[in-house]
Amino acid sequence: MASGDTTQAGTLSRRDFLKLMGAAGTALTFAPFVPWGKFMPNPDTAKLEKVKVILPDGNQANVNTFPVNHAEVVTYPSSGDRVLDEEAFRKWQFIRLPDELGGSANDVSAFRVYSMVCLHLWCLWKYWPQEGRKRGECPCHGSQYNPLTGTAFAGPASLQAEPSNTLPNLDLEADADGNLWILPAKFTPNDNGVVGYGRFIK
Repeated sequence: MASGDTTQAGTLSRRDFLKLMGAAGTALTFAPFVPWGKFMPNPDTAKLEKVKVILPDGNQANVNTFPVNHAEVVTYPSSGDRVLDEEAFRKWQFIRLPDELGGSANDVSAFRVYSMVCLHLWCLWKYWPQEGRKRGECPCHGSQYNPLTGTAFAGPASLQAEPSNTLPNLDLEADADGNLWILPAKFTPNDNGVVGYGRFIK
């Protein structure tokens, strides 16, 4: 090594560091336009159908019986294979909102379904119904989600640019008996979102 060269092997020079930062900035600029659904482990939209909201006890969720300010984990889409259905990317928080956010309405407006995959580093978050909380919380790094919109309002996920600050969601429909159904999802950022990446709010 020449006596005037202070660069050591394995370290970045100032020029290389600036190049790296420029490349990262370019990638982030175009991130919202990348078809993430093709690269993330989301199911093929063409194969999705309208399905029942099946609760952990095996029953179909119903607007007349599901408790206000309560959440359960549901699987979508279900493959029928017990092992595959345990994948994190198939897990969703099925939430009936608290009273003050419209949870007492006897229709689908009282419900939300969000991917459980936190948008920060893919830990699984959950809904906390306790007074003073009533929000989604990730146990890994403290990201917190608004149950009404699915948008992060605290923690590292809240610092991410859209759409990576809002959880993917599923659309619901109720039949004449109050039974709840999941409508076929479109896993793109402008529709239901991309699990692990996020969703634009319309």
